[in-house]
Amino acid sequence: ARRSLASPVVSGVLCPCGSPHGSAVESGGSGGGGVGSTGSCGRSLCEASEQDRRLRALFQKLDVNRDGALCIHDLAVGLGRLGLHRSELDLRKIVKAGDKDLDGQLDFEEFVHYLQDHEKKLRLVFKSLDKKNDGRIDAQEIVQSLRDLGVKISEQQAEKILKSMDKNGTMTIDWNEWRDYHLLHPVENIPEIILYWKHSTIFDVGENLTVPDEFTVEERQTGMWWRHLVAGGGAGAVSRTCTAPLDRLKVLMQVHASRSNNMCIIGGFTQMIREGGPRSLWRGNGINVLKIAPESAIKFMAYEQIKRFIGTDQEMLRIHERLLAGSLAGAIAQSSIYPMEVLKTRMALRKTGQYSGMLDCAKNILAKEGMAAFYKGYIPNMLGIIPYAGIDLAVYETLKNTWLQRYAVNSADPGVFVLLACGTISSTCGQLASYPLALVRTRMQAQASVEGAPEVTMRGLFKHILKTEGAFGLYRGLAPNFMKVIPAVSISYVVYENLKMTLGVDSR
Repeated sequence: ARRSLASPVVSGVLCPCGSPHGSAVESGGSGGGGVGSTGSCGRSLCEASEQDRRLRALFQKLDVNRDGALCIHDLAVGLGRLGLHRSELDLRKIVKAGDKDLDGQLDFEEFVHYLQDHEKKLRLVFKSLDKKNDGRIDAQEIVQSLRDLGVKISEQQAEKILKSMDKNGTMTIDWNEWRDYHLLHPVENIPEIILYWKHSTIFDVGENLTVPDEFTVEERQTGMWWRHLVAGGGAGAVSRTCTAPLDRLKVLMQVHASRSNNMCIIGGFTQMIREGGPRSLWRGNGINVLKIAPESAIKFMAYEQIKRFIGTDQEMLRIHERLLAGSLAGAIAQSSIYPMEVLKTRMALRKTGQYSGMLDCAKNILAKEGMAAFYKGYIPNMLGIIPYAGIDLAVYETLKNTWLQRYAVNSADPGVFVLLACGTISSTCGQLASYPLALVRTRMQAQASVEGAPEVTMRGLFKHILKTEGAFGLYRGLAPNFMKVIPAVSISYVVYENLKMTLGVDSR
């Protein structure tokens, strides 16, 4: 029978008394006590539980300098002796993942904790690959799983993958073989988890359109990527139209509300209807919907080009690369369509009969204020992209990891509700962090709509608001902004799923 390169990691460290080995750390290893005996079959090892015995023996094998802790050098030498050769980068990832006290090495407790967490992830992937639920993975299941991720391989290539892990020559992998092969290898991009958890265009909160982080090779080649974008754009258009009255109220409160003019939600709606009738509730919505198409297309194309510029050849980006690419793509898209943002604000604030339409509004601004007026508030808008993107991503990753650690038992699939909740919470936190900058941007965009208003800078406007209204003044309009989040997410998700079916996009 063919022996796996990884088999010594498990079988080679067990004492020769013939005890069968079970799951590595499934019920949690004991973190107390020292490493015990000096012999490979010492009495104290044999009398300990199978799991604890195996872990302690493995720890002893890897602890080359016998100081009770594993450093990168220990792991390199120890794993090398066991027939496993890992790169220094891989070893650093292992130490970093388990090093809770940040001393640059793993003591026995940290080592056990790392293996527990790592094995749990491995079991999730094993269950997701085991399509037949028979406790074994064969070549066809590997081919199918990778095809679901957009990676096409032949059955012969799948068999080569199997042979590298198959210890008994059956051409199938059971859980023990899978675990033994991967246990001391840092798995970063677990395919199934990434597949379920990658950001996707399934909702639009009306502010920043979410464009998918990555499309698979298959989606690019078959043209599915543009169908995803079209479905997402259509969903955004419907949700923005449904929540447009709350969006217009937010803009009015950002610009006109103050201590002397305390505008409440009911009062704001009453004022809008009294001034322009029920149709006035949707002022500014036309341009808000129109900018979805160019914004999402530019953002997607910019994201793809930035990925190439970063020089990554990976299908999925790491977190810091996603933050960088996403922020830069957002900045490029916003710069390209920013005049439409100014038009949206002016149209939302217009009085009845002030403009006959979007083009008339644009002509008036150009004639009276010049081209520079279309970039008022540009600086705070750009500055707001970084905290929004950073906090959105950080909160999403935190919620994702929390769910995976606590609730992912038999599957990495969190379900629609959890995905929507995580996306909504992270997006809302991002909005909250960048809201003062968004308010200052809106006021700067609206400046010329107040006749005779003096030109002010971003810094001057911040100082003025803090002096006259206090910190609370930077959050005017926050209530209607948050009120629209849940209906916007719900509507856009339902529309997105229906449009995907209409366009022939498979739901995963």
